[in-house]
Parts: sequence; C-alpha cells; structure tokens
Amino acid sequence: MDPIIALSLVLALVAGATVLGLVWQARQGRAAVIVPGAPAAQGTPLTQADVGSPVPFGANGTLVQFSTDHCARCPGTHVLLAGLARQRPGVAHVDVDLTHRRDLANRFGILQTPTTLILDGTGRVRARIGGVPNGADLLQQLDHLTGSNHDQLSHHTR
Repeated sequence: MDPIIALSLVLALVAGATVLGLVWQARQGRAAVIVPGAPAAQGTPLTQADVGSPVPFGANGTLVQFSTDHCARCPGTHVLLAGLARQRPGVAHVDVDLTHRRDLANRFGILQTPTTLILDGTGRVRARIGGVPNGADLLQQLDHLTGSNHDQLSHHTR
C-alpha cells in the first residue's frame, strides 16, 4: 500500500474518532427529554417496587439515580440530586445500586453510571441523563415537572 494512502487513512480514522468523542462528551450530563405521547413514553409508569427502593417516589417528580460501588462520579451525583430534591417540594431522590442488580441494568438499558431518570408524578420517565447531570439542565427539567420558575441556580449545581 502506498505510504501516502496509509497515512491518509490513519489521519481520517483519528479525525473521525476525535469527532465522535467530542460529540459523546458534549452529550454527557444533558437531559434527553422524552416527550409525552412519544413511543418511549408509552411504557407503564415505574414504581418503588420496580427499582427495589424503600424511598417513596415524589408526588411531583422523582430523580432515579443508577449507581455502582465502583463508580467514582456517583457520590458527587448523589449529593447534587439529593440537594436538588430537597429544594423542590414533592420531588424525591432514589439511588439504585446496580452492583448486584444486572436485571435492573438490562431492564432500563443502563450502559454507564451514573445514569439518572427523571420521572413525573405518575412515575413516567420524562428525561434520561447519562453521566454526571448538568445542574442547569436538571433544574430546568425539575421546574418543568413541578410547574415552578426558579431563576437562580443553587451552589449544588456548579
């Protein structure tokens, strides 16, 4: 093979991998909103029993965090989500440890931890966040669920 062609192919592969990595990184922590009425939102609502949680779901919304024992970013995400849930009336935070629950990881399609599901008051998934949540994006989703209009970000979201 001609060295120029080989070098061109290597450079093209490196450039393609870089672009894909940048796109993946930009999507981390952002809420993928699930529009009511869309096929992804048509599933049955989640319950405490579905995720094996002793913590009751919130009347206005629930932040379901999927974590593992070996996740370095999960404790910080737990602090962020728990703090935001305390600031919003009727919002609960549920932390589900997937370390020994492969069945839950498969059921909810969890490919990374932390992963957060934002549920409305009926238990339907309204958004999904892969990675550490972006605080401003998360607040916007919570405000939409709870019908509030908070303009200030708390120190927990930075």
